[in-house]
Amino acid sequence: MATILIVDDDDALRTLLRRVLTRAGYSTLEAANGREALACLQAKTVDLMITDLFMPQQDGLETILALRRTNRALPIIAMSGGGSAAQFEMLRTASLFGAARVLMKPFRAEEVLATINELLPTAPSATRPEAPAP
Repeated sequence: MATILIVDDDDALRTLLRRVLTRAGYSTLEAANGREALACLQAKTVDLMITDLFMPQQDGLETILALRRTNRALPIIAMSGGGSAAQFEMLRTASLFGAARVLMKPFRAEEVLATINELLPTAPSATRPEAPAP
């Protein structure tokens, strides 16, 4: 079973993603900011990380950069919301820093699962029916 680390300061979004991913057959871990995420990654084995970009204490860009210094292979999905030009620029920067894919909030559960399936093609949801939309 693939393990996915969900990093976001929004408790409700972490809970929603955890439910979608669990129903799709993934194991999940959670962190509320980049510092917690890096600590989790030192203690646990993770197959993929989904991270928000705007968070207190340590944002997603700082987290991606720190992670890429020690782990170049872990697939990362960066996400951000708002639809402003700044959000688009941050997502573009996340790609330059090492995010394999980016998602603009709000997104549908199917988008998240399809993106994960691209990065982890042997993952459980690649063979299961799509999870219901959040």
